Amino acid sequence: MRQQHIRVSLVALAAMAALASPAMAGDEGQQPAPPAAVASVPPPPGWKQCPRCQNAQDRKEADAKYKVEGHPFTPRDISGVWGNQGVGATFRTPPPFTPWGQEQFNATIGDKNAAGEPLHTKDTSGEGAGSPVNCDPKGWPRLHTYNYGFEFVVLPDRVLQFFELTHTWRTIWTDGRKLPDPPPQLQWNGWNVGRWDGNTFVVEGVGFDDRSWLSDTMPDGGFPHSDEMRVVERWRRVNYGTLEVQITVTDPKTYTKPWVTPTATIRLSPGAELWEDFCVPSDYNAFNSDVYRPVATGDKK
Repeated sequence: MRQQHIRVSLVALAAMAALASPAMAGDEGQQPAPPAAVASVPPPPGWKQCPRCQNAQDRKEADAKYKVEGHPFTPRDISGVWGNQGVGATFRTPPPFTPWGQEQFNATIGDKNAAGEPLHTKDTSGEGAGSPVNCDPKGWPRLHTYNYGFEFVVLPDRVLQFFELTHTWRTIWTDGRKLPDPPPQLQWNGWNVGRWDGNTFVVEGVGFDDRSWLSDTMPDGGFPHSDEMRVVERWRRVNYGTLEVQITVTDPKTYTKPWVTPTATIRLSPGAELWEDFCVPSDYNAFNSDVYRPVATGDKK
């Protein structure tokens, strides 16, 4: 993780230097320099890249190598590594809030700096540009919106969805059990059961910890939910290289009607395998102390 922080810092410094350079600003009569290609992170010999280690050219070459186009497939087999970042636009246009829901949303709005810019101080997940990080789990369905890629592992009695980001997973039971009513405890990823409806994998979940958000919002805050939230997902493999997914959130305590998301597509990542990306509290303690606090408050102690 420290190596990742160093890498990110160097990228940020390079970007700042580029923005300050005359080439980027553009001299009179000259066009600005084109942006550099996204870097590719090579794997060790005999291993595959992680999904977010690939650039567009890597993905194009992997699709050709594994003959993704026109490859035969089984609609009820959703196994594989999918995506590389998450479906960020999943939750963007919410239904109207209930009075309680509006109160909860207002509570997600954080502080601002002296220039009036949002600091995202209530988003402790690390997604906010100026937020402190305490390594709380993102929870489901927020992990759907940002995850560095995930892998579906299909077993006889369950489907595991494993995420690179935070190196966590959720279990979707397919052995015929019913959802607990009521759930014995709240869980960040909920209690989930799945079944096949034709060639659509339907997942139902309840018992979600209400400390998580559905997603962050702009310019600040996040979409909340209550512990009464029920989530229904519909996954469909439309061809060898593509999954379609739609999510319906029903939470009458927070929203006046169900929130049905747009159908999204997620591409297979045949040339990738998941690496490790934990949220390490000791690393982020240093980040919060040395980076976040001086920028947010001016306190350099």
